[in-house]
Amino acid sequence: EEFFELQPAVSTDDGGLGANIGPYRLIDRLGAGGGGVVYLAEQTEPVKRKVALKIIRLGMDTNSVIARFSMEREALGRMNHPNIARVLDAGTTGSGRPYFAMELVDGEKIIEFCDHHRLRPRQRLELFIQVCNAIQHAHQKGVIHRDIKPSNILVGQSNGQPVPMVIDFGIAKATAIGLDYQVSQTHTGHFLGTPDYMSPEQADGGLDIDTRGDIYSLGALLYELLTGHPPFGHKRFNELGIDEIRAIIREEEPILPSARLVAMPAEEMERIADERSVDPVRLRSRLAGELDWIVMKALEKDRRRRYETANGLALDVRRFLNEEVVLARPPSRRYLLAKMVRRNRLVFTAAAIALAGMLGGLGLSTWLFLREREARQEQARLRIQAESARAREVGLQEMTNAADAIAQATVLVRYHEMEKADTVLSRIRPGLVLPSLEAVQTLSVVAEWNLLLARWETAAERYRVLVPVITSVDITDTDEMSRLLMPAAAAIKRWGKQEDYEQLRRLTLNRFADSSIPGVASQAIKVVLLQPADAATMRALEPLAVVLEAYIEAPPANASDYLIPWRRLSLALYHYRRNELETALNQTLSGMEADSPSPPLVATNHLLLAMIHARQGRRDQAIEAFAHGSDKVAEWELEPFTLGDSVNLWFDREIARIIREEARLLIEAP
Repeated sequence: EEFFELQPAVSTDDGGLGANIGPYRLIDRLGAGGGGVVYLAEQTEPVKRKVALKIIRLGMDTNSVIARFSMEREALGRMNHPNIARVLDAGTTGSGRPYFAMELVDGEKIIEFCDHHRLRPRQRLELFIQVCNAIQHAHQKGVIHRDIKPSNILVGQSNGQPVPMVIDFGIAKATAIGLDYQVSQTHTGHFLGTPDYMSPEQADGGLDIDTRGDIYSLGALLYELLTGHPPFGHKRFNELGIDEIRAIIREEEPILPSARLVAMPAEEMERIADERSVDPVRLRSRLAGELDWIVMKALEKDRRRRYETANGLALDVRRFLNEEVVLARPPSRRYLLAKMVRRNRLVFTAAAIALAGMLGGLGLSTWLFLREREARQEQARLRIQAESARAREVGLQEMTNAADAIAQATVLVRYHEMEKADTVLSRIRPGLVLPSLEAVQTLSVVAEWNLLLARWETAAERYRVLVPVITSVDITDTDEMSRLLMPAAAAIKRWGKQEDYEQLRRLTLNRFADSSIPGVASQAIKVVLLQPADAATMRALEPLAVVLEAYIEAPPANASDYLIPWRRLSLALYHYRRNELETALNQTLSGMEADSPSPPLVATNHLLLAMIHARQGRRDQAIEAFAHGSDKVAEWELEPFTLGDSVNLWFDREIARIIREEARLLIEAP
C-alpha cells in the first residue's frame, strides 16, 4: 500500500502561475472556494505527471492543520477505490500554507455532467450508487469526507461509460482544526463544509461528527440529481446570515422531491424534465413514493433515523431500480402487492386478458359466482405472497442492518472507540454478515478486546458471528481464514454453547474439508476434534489427514521446524479420535521429540499422551503424563490474561485446558 509523507516547507513564492511549490510547478488555476485555491500543476520529481494542487487559504492555524493531517495521512493513503481520487502528497508552501497534491481528474461536476448528457433518472441513480460505494470504502478506512457536494464529484468517461470520482477526500477532516479555530475565534461565519449539503450536526459546529453526516450530504446530492435543486434551493442561503442558515438546516424540513417538482413553474419543470430525457408528468410520478422516502430518510434531522451507512443507502436505491421492496418506507399489503404487479406485468396482463375473454362468454349469474370464488382464491394467494415477501424483507432488513453495523464498528475501531464498536456488533445475529476482510478484522479485534477485559462469554459471542464469515467461500485466503478458526474454536468451546460449537464444526467441514494446504488441514482437524466426533465427521476429515501425512513424510525444503510438531499433534488427535491408538501414540511421541519452544504444545502433547495411555490400560504412565501436562498448564493459569506471543498464544493455552479436562475425566473414571 502506498502512503504519502508531509513534504518540508519550501522557500519558493506560492503567489502565482509558474511558481514552484516543492516539486510542483503551477500551470493553471482550476477553481477556488472557502478552503483554498486549486491549481493544475506539474510534478517534476520523482515522477513527471500532472496533479491537482490545492493550497489552503491564508489565516489558518498551520501547525494545527499539519498536525491533524499527519494523523489522517495513513488512512488517506490506504484508500484504494476506482471512484476515489487519491491524495498523493502533502506539505507546506514557503509562506506556511498547507497544500495537498491530488490525482488529477478530467471530468465535469456530477450535476453538470448529468444535465449536459441528459441522463435519465435511472442513469443518475446508477452514478449515485457508485458514489455511495466510494464513500462506504472511505468510511471503512476510518475517513469521513465532510464536504460531499457536486463540485467534489467529477464524472469522466471510460470505455464510453460515465465514471464518477470523489475528490478532496479527507481534506475537510484533515483541516478541521484550522477551520473550526477560525470560526470560534473570529466569528467570521465560516462553515466547515457547504451549507446546501451540510448535516444539522455539522452546521452546529459540534465535534461529534460521524459517518452519518456524509449520509445526509449524499441525500442532499441525490435530491439535486433528481430535482435540479438542493433541498433548500440554490440561492436561499446566499441572502441569510449564519444563524439563520443554521436554524434552517437544524429545524426546517425540506419538501418532498416530487412536491418540489409540482411547485415549480411550468417552464422550469419542462427544462428539468428535458435534462432528464423524460416527460414532466412521468418524472413527477417516478419520484413520488419510494424515491421520496429514500431521499427523506437520508435527510433525517435526527441522524439515528438516517441510513446507518452509505452502503445501506446504495442498497435501497438498488432495490428501487430492481423493483424490489425498499426499506425506507413501512411496507403495507397494498404496497407489496403493487410491487408484485410491477415486477410481473406480463403475468397480470395475460391474466386480465384471459379473465376478460371468459367474462364475455358467461352469463351474469355465472360471472358473479366465479368472480366471488376467484376473488377469494386470489386474496388467499396474494396474502401468502405478501407474507412471503414480508419474510424476505425482514431477512433483507437484517442483512442490511448487519452490513451497516460492521461498517459503523469498523470506523469506531479505527478511532479506538471499542466500547461503542462492541455495542454496535452486539446487534448482529450469526449468518447475516456478508463476507469481507473488513468484517473479519473488526470482529476479531473486538473479540480480543473483550478477552482482555475478561468478558469471556461476550468474546465467544463475537467469535460466533465471525465463524460464518471466515468459513464463507467468498473469502479466498483459506490459510489465513482457517487460522482464525483457532481462537474462535477455543472461545466458543470454553465459554460458548455446545450448539454453537457444533455449528462451527459443520461450517469448518463444509468450507475446508477438501483443502490441500497443510496449514488448513492441521487447523481444521484441531478445530473439529476438540471433542469426540461421529463416524460421518471422521470420514469427512480423512482427506485432510492424508494431506498432513504427506507433508510429514516428505516436508518441503522450507518447512518450519516449529510447525511440524504442531501438525503431528493434529494428526495424533485425528488418529486418537478414530481409536487408532498405536498410530496416535507414535505421532505424539514423534512430536514430543522436537525441542519445541511452545509451552501450550508441550502441555497438549503430554495430556494427549495421558489419554492414550489411559485408553491402553497403562494407568501409572497416564497419571505421570497428565501430571506433567497439568503442571505446564498451571504455570500460566495464575498469570494475567494476555493474547500472548507467537509461541504462547492464548487460544493454544485454552485448547490445552480443554484437552486437560477431557484427560482428567478419563483418568478419574472408575
